[in-house]
Amino acid sequence: YILLEYKGGDKLYIPTEQIDRVQKYIGGEAPKLSKLGSKEWDLSKAKVSKSVKQLAFDLVKIYSERTVNKGYVFSPDSGWQEDFETSFPFQETDGQVKCISEIKSDMESKKVMDRLLLGDVGFGKTEVAMRACFKAVYDQKQVAILVPTTLLARQHYENFKDRFSGFPVKIAQLSRFVPEAKKKKTLRALE
Repeated sequence: YILLEYKGGDKLYIPTEQIDRVQKYIGGEAPKLSKLGSKEWDLSKAKVSKSVKQLAFDLVKIYSERTVNKGYVFSPDSGWQEDFETSFPFQETDGQVKCISEIKSDMESKKVMDRLLLGDVGFGKTEVAMRACFKAVYDQKQVAILVPTTLLARQHYENFKDRFSGFPVKIAQLSRFVPEAKKKKTLRALE
């Protein structure tokens, strides 16, 4: 059995064959406890269920609207795109090749693209993103890369500068460590 303790000291024993019904709490703050047998837990579950249903409804609505909307159709690969890709100093993995192909295919179609690129550190996600960015920039589009930390922003900035050197592409960084004057200059250039 697994012992669960509730508010007020009540205890509930869960058979190990029902362990799939118990999950470790991974939230930030300490969870608000409920008293065993109270309506508090049922009300919380109902509130969450209603919220999840609304989210699902909203997502279905958004995706149905997106099927009607047409996205920008990017040009087929150019000689510059090929030059950029062949300048990659490593051999692409099968996963990279597959992702790059799918992304470029989506970019060249009318459908609005949503993609989540997932992989372990060091498995080439940045290169896949760079190739999509190059394709967009070649069609006179601006690209923004959002990252969760200033350290990662700096790393990507340096990597993009290195990879795009030799091509007529302007790369800039915005973070809290960039001086205000430089930020303003970059933002003006973006306009």
